[in-house]
Amino acid sequence: MTATGMDPTPPKPGLDSASLDYVEGMYLAYLDDPGAVPVEWQRYFAVGGNGHAERPGRGPSFVARSLFDPLGGVSAQHRDRIGSDAASLHQRLDRLVRNYRVRGHRLADLNPLGWEPFEAPEVDPAYYGFTQDDLDRPVLNTTLAGAHTLGEVIDGLKETYTRRIGAQFMHIDSLAVRAWLQQRMESTRNHLALSRERQLRILTKLTDAVLFEEFIQKKYLGAKSFSLEGAETLIPLLDLALEKAAAQGAREVVLG
Repeated sequence: MTATGMDPTPPKPGLDSASLDYVEGMYLAYLDDPGAVPVEWQRYFAVGGNGHAERPGRGPSFVARSLFDPLGGVSAQHRDRIGSDAASLHQRLDRLVRNYRVRGHRLADLNPLGWEPFEAPEVDPAYYGFTQDDLDRPVLNTTLAGAHTLGEVIDGLKETYTRRIGAQFMHIDSLAVRAWLQQRMESTRNHLALSRERQLRILTKLTDAVLFEEFIQKKYLGAKSFSLEGAETLIPLLDLALEKAAAQGAREVVLG
């Protein structure tokens, strides 16, 4: 029979499931050299066993992927570009995060009268080439709770370092102390959850401090005194600090 008269659906050789290894060996031999297998196998493989003329190559028809090659099937050039983009993103983000830790206190809103904010381009995302389109990109983050995208990390840094608390700590020589402060501040974004009882206690101590100041000024009019004015919050702060110290085993506190 000539090739032009070849039956498009040749009969399959008598096979069963136990013949899989044999058929696979024949098929691999056919891929290397069609003339190396009998004519009936040539006819069968020539139409792919399903009536459609085709000649697939070796290897699986699906894109191979693995834990060590998650970008399987992607060209080396494209893979390098994807890897370099991700590395560049995290490099720039690391610089931004560090500068927030170093300079963020200069942007904190500490003046109740309001003044022009301090110019700090090194904490501006645009300074590192970030755009609005980058804000939804996922990033690796280990300190800011609940932040999984670039935009969420930036919002967390602003909330931690540029609100009403100015945290200046990167000059501390001890790496352990810096790491402890950083973890405490960034994991909570400098928010302290207080129970109602604790809030009432702070209010009571704050009120005591203010009333005591007024009493001293009226009772000893014109006498020299060292005032708490402007630092009344020191009293509830000391109260809580002493309580915490006692709970951790302190037996004596000296103030000077």
